[in-house]
Amino acid sequence: MVTRVLLLGIFVTGLTAQFIKPVGDALEGKAYLGGALLSLVGYVLYDTVKDLSVSLRLPSRGQVNSRELGLFVSEAFRARTVDIRFLGYTGETLYNELYHRLEGLLEDPGPTRHVTIRVLVPDFGRPMTVPSRVGEDGRPVDDPDFRKRLEGKCQEFDETLSGLAERLTAVGRVNAHCEYRLYPGVPRDKICVFNREMVLHGLYDVTARTVLRSAGSEHYDPKGYRTDLNVWSPEGVEGSKTVVATWNKHLDDLWTLASPPPWRGPRR
Repeated sequence: MVTRVLLLGIFVTGLTAQFIKPVGDALEGKAYLGGALLSLVGYVLYDTVKDLSVSLRLPSRGQVNSRELGLFVSEAFRARTVDIRFLGYTGETLYNELYHRLEGLLEDPGPTRHVTIRVLVPDFGRPMTVPSRVGEDGRPVDDPDFRKRLEGKCQEFDETLSGLAERLTAVGRVNAHCEYRLYPGVPRDKICVFNREMVLHGLYDVTARTVLRSAGSEHYDPKGYRTDLNVWSPEGVEGSKTVVATWNKHLDDLWTLASPPPWRGPRR
């Protein structure tokens, strides 16, 4: 902002000196108009480059890999009010990024004053086709022990992030809240919404397999870190603003209908 004002000031002064003799005499210059035009070019270029650098920071429309979520999390935390929502499998890829970011706020909150994190994961307490054990002819066989293992992982993520949020709030510099809820069904979609402005959406490979050596069995177990995500933002192609609004409403509605996990107890 200061650079813009300085460049614009040089332009106005130089232009005035070209046509108003007393001003020109006072400045004792010979090429006011050329200098003024040069400063105007500098102003325009500065503005263009600045806007370009912002647009390059995050793609307005395209596709990214889940391993790039850290970039979006970091950008979201540049805001005063941070709102991150997720729907997916266990959310492990996003959890790692959120953990380091929340931990960093304890030392330096920067501009951030409010943080809300909402995570929707499958209800692993119900029989499921995915995740499941791979049976004969590739048929899914429900595996309560495997589901319990995944549920424990989500509980650990929830308790860790919620604990960090409570510490931040207790310090008083940032008001933070993190909550997990459960949705029924197969973990097909991976959705991340950042500050209600940027939406990432992709589809898990629901037939991806994991071999558990301890159990000597193979399981259907989607790999979130391998999932490619389409990027939507209001500044993207025509219709992007509507897509973002639709995804926001969809996640808001699912959150309203979702149940609290067993480790949190009944919803109050």
